[in-house]
Amino acid sequence: MDINDVRGLGTIFALIAFSGIIWWAYGSSRKKRFEDDAHIPFLDDEDGTPQHGDKDRSK
Repeated sequence: MDINDVRGLGTIFALIAFSGIIWWAYGSSRKKRFEDDAHIPFLDDEDGTPQHGDKDRSK
């Protein structure tokens, strides 16, 4: 077994890992969760103040 065999096996492993990540990310059972997570930056706290340290500039 020489270095080219190791490189080939590494490439195959990387392709399998990449395919697995794509399958996981685009699986239909996780769509609702990802849509909900995408709206997190636009939500306000319970007391009505913006998140992430944004200050009310009307004061």
